[in-house]
Amino acid sequence: MATDRIDIRHVARLARLALTEDEIATFGPQLGNLLTFVDELRELDTDNVAATAQVIPSRNVQRADALRPETMLSREAALQNAPQAQHGFFRVPRIIAEEG
Repeated sequence: MATDRIDIRHVARLARLALTEDEIATFGPQLGNLLTFVDELRELDTDNVAATAQVIPSRNVQRADALRPETMLSREAALQNAPQAQHGFFRVPRIIAEEG
């Protein structure tokens, strides 16, 4: 894909990016180079390459979802440094504006 066919302003508008003229002048050629490289990758013969979603082995690092009382924080300890607490809960200021 030729760089001159890329409308950087249109791409920026789709991505909701406000680019300056200097940024457009910088990113335009960079995007063109990137697309040229992608075109080069398309020319590679990958017929004998197995499809994969992961290039290195992965394993599940999650632990069982079980309570561990030795690491649990009591309600009193959790509320100890709260700026405001009420009836055993954190009290926070309203963040949703009232209509009016």
